[in-house]
Amino acid sequence: MSHNLRKIAHPALVIAGILLIASNLRAPITGLGPILDFISHDLGLSATQAGMLTTLPLLAFAIFSPISSGLARKMGLEPSLMLALVLVAAGIVVRSSGSTTMLFLGTCIIGVGIAIGNVLLPSLLKRDFPTQVPTLTAVYVLVMGIGSTVSSSSAIPLFNLAEKLHITAIPNWAFSLAGVIIFPALSILVWLPQLSGHTRPSADTADIDSHSYLWRSAAAWQVTIFLGLNSFIMYIFISWLPSILIDNGYTENQAGYIHGILQLSTAIPALVLIPLMAKMKDKRGMSVAMAILSFVGILGLLFMPEHAIVWVIAFGFSCGGGFILGLSFVGIRTHDAHQAAALSGMAQCMGYLLAATGPIIFGSLHEMTGSWHTPLLMTAGVCIVWALLALFAGRSHVIARTQSGKDIIIEDTEQQAKSHLHTDVHTEIAQLKAELQRITKERDQLKNTLGNKQ
Repeated sequence: MSHNLRKIAHPALVIAGILLIASNLRAPITGLGPILDFISHDLGLSATQAGMLTTLPLLAFAIFSPISSGLARKMGLEPSLMLALVLVAAGIVVRSSGSTTMLFLGTCIIGVGIAIGNVLLPSLLKRDFPTQVPTLTAVYVLVMGIGSTVSSSSAIPLFNLAEKLHITAIPNWAFSLAGVIIFPALSILVWLPQLSGHTRPSADTADIDSHSYLWRSAAAWQVTIFLGLNSFIMYIFISWLPSILIDNGYTENQAGYIHGILQLSTAIPALVLIPLMAKMKDKRGMSVAMAILSFVGILGLLFMPEHAIVWVIAFGFSCGGGFILGLSFVGIRTHDAHQAAALSGMAQCMGYLLAATGPIIFGSLHEMTGSWHTPLLMTAGVCIVWALLALFAGRSHVIARTQSGKDIIIEDTEQQAKSHLHTDVHTEIAQLKAELQRITKERDQLKNTLGNKQ
């Protein structure tokens, strides 16, 4: 409680720092897609190797997300977030040196930094602004989308600028990748005053060191795979959309701008869905709708690519909405904050592992078939599985544990609430009885004392 109620000297500066850190959580990855063809041609990368550039950060998310809260417990939240920013900045510099080895190494370093920020930033938000979490979460996700949009949309212009300035120290694509250094650089400057605080993460920071029974729970796996399939689809298009568009007759500049629209579309649900979600108890319909919208968008891109902007907005909105819904399932399907933290850690770890296979599989199918037809149909098929899974993941059932800790009981939320209310009333009655007995005993002792004196 002390953390939640602690006085913040400069809340506006803290919020600015949080939002700037949020801008780093996707932008360094999304700026890669529009210039991926140039990188592949210059370095002689196969489609599978090019897909690895998107996959590596996802693997880093899966590996380092579960241990990030442990880092915060040792270093404190603020220094840990500063470390995340430094890693992102260092990774951008390494990645932009121009060689194949440094490209992959820098991408891994960026992934580690983003993984730390992904886990710890929401914890900081909940700790310092517990009454404003929904509003700030919406703005936080929106800023992530804006940062991604700027990164994607500026990738080709920066590439062309390097060519115009006749920069020879590094390749044009490396200069373009280096442009996103502005995000961590500005964030580090704004976050520096916060280093005086060495506080622990909130109780619901993702950590998978406990609640191991979740790994045997069908409900926990439903939520995990729901989030994993959402990220599987999203990161395929983050990686390959510009290449698909260019092969369908769009210019590099047009592909870069449409890729930016994709990023912005993923942020819009933060403003649209969050108010609706508060009014809807059963979120299965909304979840299925997101999967269907993604399915329609992918088929539209396949058969009517001339309307790519419409289809990109459709599956961008659906993936952004699916991500927000998936996060809400973590809260809906869990009993308390600690269980939610454990499920969040499990979902991030396994979900990102599943998502990491997306760009590689998609690129490999394209390489084998020589067209985008088969990989896009595969992705549309994944949307169907995603929709079916939404019927289970979005149920208003809560994962609970028996006293033995071995069996999983799925209880209805309303029944659980009534059970808790019944238990709370009986507990209060028992406490009142105990207090009354204590008072009666003290009264009798006082009477005996007075009687003895007389």
